[in-house]
Amino acid sequence: MKRTGAPLLALLLLVGCQQGVAPLEETGGTHPEARALIEQGEYDAALAQLSGASDAEALYLMGRAWVGKAGGARRAENGRLGPEEMQALDLFQQAVAARADYGAAHLAIAELLAPYALAAESGGGERPNPAASGGGPAITVERVLAAYGAAVQADPADTEAPTRLIEFALKAGPPRDAAAGFQELTRRDRENPDLLVRFGDFLAGPGEDPVEAERVYGQALIWRPDDVETHLKIADLHIDAALEHLKVNHYAAAETEMRQARKHIVDKASAQARRLRDAERSLADASGRQ
Repeated sequence: MKRTGAPLLALLLLVGCQQGVAPLEETGGTHPEARALIEQGEYDAALAQLSGASDAEALYLMGRAWVGKAGGARRAENGRLGPEEMQALDLFQQAVAARADYGAAHLAIAELLAPYALAAESGGGERPNPAASGGGPAITVERVLAAYGAAVQADPADTEAPTRLIEFALKAGPPRDAAAGFQELTRRDRENPDLLVRFGDFLAGPGEDPVEAERVYGQALIWRPDDVETHLKIADLHIDAALEHLKVNHYAAAETEMRQARKHIVDKASAQARRLRDAERSLADASGRQ
């Protein structure tokens, strides 16, 4: 099935323009006792505590309690939500209907539906209508991405929702959805070299954008300039590009890429150093220079 990540990317890019939105998860909130009971695994007690409440937080917490009552069980093998999960989904949806910017509830929907969407995408299950009442869309990758996107949009400073979005998108594809998540997460956590390297690894691999990968690796090196491993990753990108130029007899371009690779090979005993020497020999042989 062909999908597009453009709507999700557009949603993420709007995050920076949002003002005054609710935090992803409210500490304490207006129902601290029920929240504590849920954290302790006392789900029936929490539901009793929340009985009769209809505010967004109460609906969200009741949904969490019903997820807890499901015992973490997943029925993704047949693509169908269990009755407890159906109840939880309905409550989470009521919570976001009551407060559209309730990031925790959006994230809860995404996390609840994600395994089913992945199972359906892989052919491991049907695509049923899981809504607890009144009909609704089937469980799809697009629906889960939309829920993650809404959670991301709800709090411009939060890093949990974009992290979860990336984890899901890397499993579900296509790569551009994960790229959108990485872009938003690195915008929020600009000075994290580990995150930047991970983004660069994605771009160098499934993202298939080596030019952007080098740029992101370069950002990581701003914060950690002596990172030998990241320098060697950049060297690999240039060696790969040089070998591609050699395949079509573009010798000058290949030599330029090798020159750039040489700048980043700080470990002369590395695999990249050996690769570069082999590439240089191939260039000399192919161009007739000895």
